[in-house]
This record gives sequence, C-alpha cells and structure tokens, in this order.
Amino acid sequence: MRWLLALFCLSVASMSQAGFTETIITRPVDKTAPSPLQPQTPKPAMIDKILVIKSERRLQLISAGAPLKTYRISLGKQPKGAKLREGDKRTPEGFYWIDWRKQSDRYNLAMHVSYPNITDAARARSEGVPPGGMIMIHGTPLSEEYPEEVFHTLDWTEGCIAMTNRDMREVWNMVPDGTMIEIRP
Repeated sequence: MRWLLALFCLSVASMSQAGFTETIITRPVDKTAPSPLQPQTPKPAMIDKILVIKSERRLQLISAGAPLKTYRISLGKQPKGAKLREGDKRTPEGFYWIDWRKQSDRYNLAMHVSYPNITDAARARSEGVPPGGMIMIHGTPLSEEYPEEVFHTLDWTEGCIAMTNRDMREVWNMVPDGTMIEIRP
C-alpha cells in the first residue's frame, strides 16, 4: 500500500513540475529591440548593504560594492564602543540585517536592525546581563518644540541610528527588508 501512495505522490509531483515548466517554456518572449527614440527609465539601484561608520557619523548605501549615497546620522548618547547590555545607550557594532520596518508615531519611519546577533547574545549571557534590543534606523520626532535641526547635530538616541526624516524616507524607499547592515566603530 505504501508503494502505491509513493507512486501516486511521485506522479502528482512530476505532473505539477511539468506543468510549471511548460508555463515557463511557452511564455512569449518580446524580441524587439528598444527604440532609441523612446526614453529609457533607469532601473533603481539595488542596495546590497548598509555601512554605518560610527566615528564619522555616516551611513552609506552600498550598491555593487561601491557607495551609492551617504547620509549624516546621530547615534546613541554613549557613541564610543559596542553595545554591551540593555540600557547602556550605545549603538551596536557588527553585522546585522534589516529584518522589519514600521511607521512610528514617535520617530516617523523606522527600520529594525536584527541586534543582538549570536556574538552579542553570547557575550551578554556570559556576563549575566540582558543584551537589549529594538535597535532601529529611524527619523526624528515631529515636534515644533524641538526642531529636527537640533536632533540632527547631536547623539541623542538610546542606541539607535537616527537621521533626518527626509533622508529616512529616501532610505526607506531604497532599502528592502533582508539587507545586511555593517556597523563599524
């Protein structure tokens, strides 16, 4: 009986694969060359990586191994050194991913950095302290009392990476979830 069930499953799988392959093979291909008279819309650059250089207060978008755009950033209130534990007001250092994003009432747009990584978590566990979390790249508060220019020149976050709202909108639109972020000292 098992061999009959296995034969049935194999038949269904091969038929579904054949149907999928047929769809791809029979799809029409446009063989006409683009007209030199028609304007070509440039493809948006694919962002491979975000590079943060803490000592320079710079965030770079890297495409094909070269910097595409550079932005001024603000860091945690204690900018020197890697994040060691929850509440130390330091921005982490290492390799992470942009793993989700949200619109924030407090900080406009925000993209989550996958801190802590395995190394961060192991170090915190060995020291018996919580590693912290919720490290984001985000904009600045929308407040008339504290204009954006004030935030842009200070290290004011609890460990996040902050940028102007205009710059954050641009990064939000260019960087997909799953992009690697390297944070250097």
